[in-house]
Amino acid sequence: MTQTPATDYRATLNLADTPFPMRGDLPKREPAWVQAWNDEGLYLRLREARRGAPLFVLHDGPPYANGKLHIGHALNKVLKDMIVKSRQLMGLDAQYIPGWDCHGLPIENAIEKLHGRKLSRDDMQARSRAYATEQIGQQREDFKRLGVLGDWERPYRTMDFANEAGEIRAFKRVIERGFVYRGLKPVYWCFDCGSSLAEFEIEYADKKSDTLDVAFEADDAGALAAAFGLGGLPGDGAKKAFAVIWTTTAWTIPANQALNAHPELSYALVDTPRGVLLLAEELVARCLERYKLEGTVIATARGEALKGLVFRHPLHDTVTAEEGSKYSYRRLSPLYLADYVTAGDGTGIVHSAPAYGVDDFNSCVAHGLQYDDILNPVQGNGVYADELPFFGGQHIWKACERIIEVLGQSDRLMATQPIVHSYPHCWRHKTPVIYRAAAQWFVRMDEGEGVFTKDKAPKTLRQLALDAIDQTQFYPENGRARLRDMIANRPDWCISRQRSWGVPVPFFLNVNTGELHPRTMEILDQAADIVEKGGIEAWSRVTTEEILGAEDAPHYTKSTDILEVWFDSGSTFQHVLRGSHAKNYARAPFHDQGPEADLYLEGHDQHRGWFHSSLLLGCALYDRAPYRGLLTHGFATDGQGRKMSKSLGNTVEPQTITTKLGAEIVRLWVASTDYSGDLNIDDRILARVVDAYRRIRNTVRFLLANTSDFDPATDLVADAELLEIDRYALSRAAELQAEILKHYAVYEFHPVVSKLQVYCSEDLGAFYLDVLKDRLYTTAPKSLARRSAQTALWKITNAMLRWMAPFLSFTAEEAWTQFAGAASQGSIFFETYADLGTPDAALLAKWTQVRAVREAVNKEIEAVRTAGAVGASLQATVAITAPQADFELLASLGDDLKFVLITSAVTLAAGDALAVTVTPSTAPKCERCWHYRDDVGANPAHPTICGRCDSNLHGEGEARHCA
Repeated sequence: MTQTPATDYRATLNLADTPFPMRGDLPKREPAWVQAWNDEGLYLRLREARRGAPLFVLHDGPPYANGKLHIGHALNKVLKDMIVKSRQLMGLDAQYIPGWDCHGLPIENAIEKLHGRKLSRDDMQARSRAYATEQIGQQREDFKRLGVLGDWERPYRTMDFANEAGEIRAFKRVIERGFVYRGLKPVYWCFDCGSSLAEFEIEYADKKSDTLDVAFEADDAGALAAAFGLGGLPGDGAKKAFAVIWTTTAWTIPANQALNAHPELSYALVDTPRGVLLLAEELVARCLERYKLEGTVIATARGEALKGLVFRHPLHDTVTAEEGSKYSYRRLSPLYLADYVTAGDGTGIVHSAPAYGVDDFNSCVAHGLQYDDILNPVQGNGVYADELPFFGGQHIWKACERIIEVLGQSDRLMATQPIVHSYPHCWRHKTPVIYRAAAQWFVRMDEGEGVFTKDKAPKTLRQLALDAIDQTQFYPENGRARLRDMIANRPDWCISRQRSWGVPVPFFLNVNTGELHPRTMEILDQAADIVEKGGIEAWSRVTTEEILGAEDAPHYTKSTDILEVWFDSGSTFQHVLRGSHAKNYARAPFHDQGPEADLYLEGHDQHRGWFHSSLLLGCALYDRAPYRGLLTHGFATDGQGRKMSKSLGNTVEPQTITTKLGAEIVRLWVASTDYSGDLNIDDRILARVVDAYRRIRNTVRFLLANTSDFDPATDLVADAELLEIDRYALSRAAELQAEILKHYAVYEFHPVVSKLQVYCSEDLGAFYLDVLKDRLYTTAPKSLARRSAQTALWKITNAMLRWMAPFLSFTAEEAWTQFAGAASQGSIFFETYADLGTPDAALLAKWTQVRAVREAVNKEIEAVRTAGAVGASLQATVAITAPQADFELLASLGDDLKFVLITSAVTLAAGDALAVTVTPSTAPKCERCWHYRDDVGANPAHPTICGRCDSNLHGEGEARHCA
């Protein structure tokens, strides 16, 4: 008898495959996508495809053109890219014009390190422009490598001639609206910068200083006694009387010009062996303890009574304090009344060096001190003027020890001790700064007169900015209070700098009066035209004679100040949205009211930086903010939440990650982390991101493989004909998509990644795809049962790739080329989110309960498996007793219930509570589908397979109803 050859039933299964590889091999594949996007001009093609669609404008906060990208840059740009892409997929014309901040001190510092500090202005400008151009080229390639899509061929740069000219024109408009004035005020001054600093450029760090209690002798002891209602002081006038001050800035003592007391505080005269001391009453005990003195309070009076008293400078009687010298210490310090004085510490009396403190300056000027009489011996490099007695030619920080020594020798030092306190530092050099009075140009926050006002704003700049904050959406919302507090309390904005590499303040000042030339507004237009043709360098080369003519030139000097870099970046909305890229935004609804972006996005430090300066300039120009929304993110920190630094060795470079793991891992790290706080990153965290990426990729690969022979044009099954579990799967996908789009609408990504991971692992991997495998693999290739499953999978894949695309851009693009093929426009970013219809609430509720029962069944099967009674779940026979509602729900699935439970047989009965009994099947195992069935071998021609496999292979095919 001839034996029939054995059939390879595995070959009869629908085990589809896909060229989409399991391994991403991202470091090798991603550069090819970057190159392809660049070569095909994808960004411009996307713009053409969205022509006429509603605009979405994310205005790029310009990174500084200095140094290679760090992980913070990557975080920021990837977040922006995800937002733009998510809006693109919503069908909007979501444009992204990248930009760079190109002027300012950091670049000058870099040039000085390379070429020395004695460069001419022309040389510094030329070298700075070349350096910034080089840095931009390097950074641009790194940004592109991260998968960021944008107009890289036509970015904006603050040093572009048109932008430099536009800044001058914006400056002119701010002047016209009455906000600009020139004034002598104490401003933050950095000795390393050699220039004033804005509030935005200050950070606080601990500094070690020496505290000083210094005695100022009363010039008229009788007047002091009378202020306290006394006929005289103890000791028949033999004792001297002193007002004692406390300070942490010894270097300001040589420039003292007044004392300040609070009018409402109670002050005491204290008789001590060192003399009669004037102190705040509530501080007497602490002061005497500090001075190691015994003393008796002989009288008290309110500060109001001290007004008009006069005291001598503590170095008044030193040998070198000659009369007539500008800085002679033979001067008197009147006592003024001021509300900023407190009795929280010190002595309750504040010494005033008006050149070196805002409160001191305001108090002295309010009491009649003229600008020309303010003493300012500290030069821009931190060194005292040579003619200052004792300390001339010394740097102020080094002179502090000598000042303490001289005060001690003069018997005016009551006490001194070291202290560590929070102190303002330059955020570039990390070195201490001081307040220093300098003639500067300011933008006024409150009421006052500006220069050349002709179209005065309806409110103060502070009021306009506070109103604009109320009209702005914040992400997260707590940014509103932070920015509001900063605007509410900030001083006038000092906008001039004493440097070379920046947009000029094109003013001509009268050499005698300091007044601006009467044609200043015309000159601003002229300067803008010159700069537009030849850059700021062209203005630097222009002579006073060329602008003013031979007659006026001798009477005026050309300002060498530049506008501070925050004016540069703060005004970019004007140059970009209405200037260099105005055609891109021609359909935007802001042309009559000034440009307005949908979103500004930066780190939370920019509440005091770019957000802040942009807000002030938007309000100065247009009475409102240049943005509708502000989004802030945290900083990139190491795995322990520490700030990254080379000294700690905890830095993470994006270039290293992309080379080793791929840019997609950087993108997924950004997307999966809550950016409202700091974002931790290290190798351990990245390993978890890689694992998450693999799970998503494997799910995508399964979906692609099982739709590889599916053509939606011919194979798509109508919704009404889909099996119930397939309709459920689509409802669940529609439900998830609605959640995802809500998150995208408010710029949230980490919930999307979290939900997508759960969806892949639980909804798909642990349930739907698990149930579906039998139907996909064993039913006839073109059967309704299989095409129904493939229809659901195709729609899910079609939607899921679009959900992923904003953050997993390379993977989504790669998968899209396999999935859509010739039917696509070549990139997933031409698409919009798929229409999955409205979720069926009843179906979702039903299958949620089915899945709950399934979990209970699986738990029991697992217990039996652990005991060794069964192997795979298909070997189990399950008996279920269920409450009536669950019984009816499960019964509605009919014979397909066993496919849902992935068992070979199920019996169902109604009862009081859910109960599951699992027993090993006694039926033979089908060689093809691995089910244990009594009809295995029912067809003698195919003795090793079951009846349904026989029907699927040789007959009409099995009928599936629900699963």
